[in-house]
Amino acid sequence: MPEHKQERFRFEPAKFEAAWLTPQPSELVRPPRVAECPLQLEARVADARLDAEGNFLLVQAKVLRVHADQRIVVPGTSYVNPGAWSPLIYNFRHYFGLGAELGESFRTETPGIKREASAAGPAFRQSR
Repeated sequence: MPEHKQERFRFEPAKFEAAWLTPQPSELVRPPRVAECPLQLEARVADARLDAEGNFLLVQAKVLRVHADQRIVVPGTSYVNPGAWSPLIYNFRHYFGLGAELGESFRTETPGIKREASAAGPAFRQSR
């Protein structure tokens, strides 16, 4: 770790334990998956290069396998319901969740899929 970061950061070899997460074996890649994540992608690096100024590493990955909890899959399909999946988004050192749906692309294959709040967890309703 660079010396200038050592005051604020530490190397943590037991990352899963430190974050109270459960490692789960992957099927096609060496790194483990996170059992608590409802959507997991196993991928390999397809291309990696520095940006023109040499400040950022740009990585393109090829997804080899997708693991999706059935609670976020549209019943009877292999599509993830974006209204049922609530990812944590890291944007310029700030964390965000998703807001209300603003619309959908003309290319969607699941038009009108909505999420309804339920005490039992996500429930699905197709409003076409």
